[in-house]
Amino acid sequence: MSEPSYSNDYILLTIFLRHDQSKNLAEINQELEATNFWRDFPPQGIEIQSWYVMMGIGQVVTLRVPPARLRELNVAIESKAWKPFRTEFYPTYDFLPIQKKLRG
Repeated sequence: MSEPSYSNDYILLTIFLRHDQSKNLAEINQELEATNFWRDFPPQGIEIQSWYVMMGIGQVVTLRVPPARLRELNVAIESKAWKPFRTEFYPTYDFLPIQKKLRG
């Protein structure tokens, strides 16, 4: 069984944007608007692979990030999202092609 090929041009990074549950949705949205989060995130040229809302958790976004832009992405999170969200970062890879091969 051959492994899927990977590119050095990008990494996948999953970010948990955990809602600050001491705030209601209007307060969270007000903070996001104040930092222009929706306008500026993710930075231009960083591709969104998926973006889901997980009830009771917050939002989960997976981005396709050129490795040289990882610091820029981190600064964008720190300056735009830290007040309304707690953040967690997880390097990610696509397991689905492997799972399909294993299933037969």
